[in-house]
Amino acid sequence: MIKRVFVIVLDGAGVGALPDADKYGDEGSNTLGHVIAANKGLKIPHLYALGLKEILRWDDPLPEAEQETGPELARPWGAYGRMAELSPGKDTITGHWELAGLVLTDPFPLYPEGFPPEIIASFEQMIGRQILGNISFSGTEILDKLGEKHLQTGFPIVYTSADSVFQIAAHEEIVPLDTLYDWCSRARREIFVGKHAVGRIIARPFLGRPGNFFRTAKRKDYSLPPPEPTLLDLLKEAGHQVWVVGKIMDIFSGRGVTRFQPASGNDETIEVIRAALNDEGFTGFFWANLGDFDTLYGHRNDPEGYARALAEFDLFLGEALKLLKKEDMLVLTADHGCDPTFRGTDHTREYIPLLISGPAINAVDLGTRDTFADLGATVAEVLGCKATTSAGQSFAAELLRGGKEK
Repeated sequence: MIKRVFVIVLDGAGVGALPDADKYGDEGSNTLGHVIAANKGLKIPHLYALGLKEILRWDDPLPEAEQETGPELARPWGAYGRMAELSPGKDTITGHWELAGLVLTDPFPLYPEGFPPEIIASFEQMIGRQILGNISFSGTEILDKLGEKHLQTGFPIVYTSADSVFQIAAHEEIVPLDTLYDWCSRARREIFVGKHAVGRIIARPFLGRPGNFFRTAKRKDYSLPPPEPTLLDLLKEAGHQVWVVGKIMDIFSGRGVTRFQPASGNDETIEVIRAALNDEGFTGFFWANLGDFDTLYGHRNDPEGYARALAEFDLFLGEALKLLKKEDMLVLTADHGCDPTFRGTDHTREYIPLLISGPAINAVDLGTRDTFADLGATVAEVLGCKATTSAGQSFAAELLRGGKEK
């Protein structure tokens, strides 16, 4: 019987373009495949041991690893597969909600040409000042473009991306954090409703001076609440602990959460994961997101930095695998792609990996799943919770010892 499930999302770590990727301009993307190809000799033996190499070989041949992984890593240790996104879109909220069993039928609104005049006018009236920007732009580059003018005027920088987001960047010495958060909270409640109900409103505080602006760790997301119950709600109602880390709290608007640990960046998040694995009193469900893969490397077209982060995570993964108890299940997956070698800096519409390990887990090929929601259905079943969400087919029978083995 499984008593603890740990889900770690490698943010943006896709494993190949979905069949409908051409509709999004993403045909040919393959985040992890292209990062590996661009970094010969990348040492990620534990990810390979869990089945990543097999997944990447299904569509595009994976370059042979230049290092020897050793005989003990020669075959997958656990279950492996990939999942297709059934919901339209390729953004953070859509991906995480579908992992938790909520499949969307309609995409969130997008604003590639900027927000309409009535939205900007309402926002400016609400905050009592003008705004800068109102464009779709890279979140780091926009500081170089408009940061100095922001310092001069005090006008916040408003921008969006390929995601359904309304982002407000402001220097912490110009706009106090409480003021920035209040703007975001009020915009969520008063402006971005109905047809303009974007997935997230994001406070993007920054510091520094012209030529050296940098975003701080005090970002805060104001997400649209899930319109239906998700896996988190079901597990909480069944009496399980639901422990989430960092941005997972915001993505689900706190719904279904019994324990929350703030964390920013991969290093802080990994420390929380390590603590959770060592927590003798914890049972139930744990969910964390390693966002640096997406924000620091995918969006910035930095495959070398991405590779370094993968190698660092792989080192931790070796430790984590040794910490797993006999009734633990560890899941590694993603929420979308963000190919740093691809054109542009946006998310990419890709399959996501499914790597599952633990003493009770079969070494089995789970193939290609039709929806991310299969994971949510499986977690519900292995934790003895009757899933009431309509989406997703559990693969628990194949996963657990006693089912079919590869």
